[in-house]
Amino acid sequence: MEKVKADHLQELITSFANKDVYIHLETTNGSYAAHTNEAFFNAGAFIRNIIVKFELGKVAGDSPHRIGLKLPSGWIYAQGITHYKLDEHGRLLMAGLGSEGKLAVALEISETPFTY
Repeated sequence: MEKVKADHLQELITSFANKDVYIHLETTNGSYAAHTNEAFFNAGAFIRNIIVKFELGKVAGDSPHRIGLKLPSGWIYAQGITHYKLDEHGRLLMAGLGSEGKLAVALEISETPFTY
């Protein structure tokens, strides 16, 4: 993955607009390491292979960036995006990585279901 280049990421997001696409959205504040401290409050969210058709996608803010996907009846929103890539399967993978390189948020868009 490479650090976000907002103009390039905007072009990639726009290429998925007005199509039926699969969304993966995941957030975590440390669930992968929460077992090391019982007092740590663990929170997160996860959706996978939800089919949506967004009419507008926006990259906003300075790094870390906010990504919004406008649907006919609302928004999908991810904050903290720092890195992205278009993989060999044509999937747009976006991630927010903390200072230690650990995942804090992921937003992924694909024209085919996620299988990994």
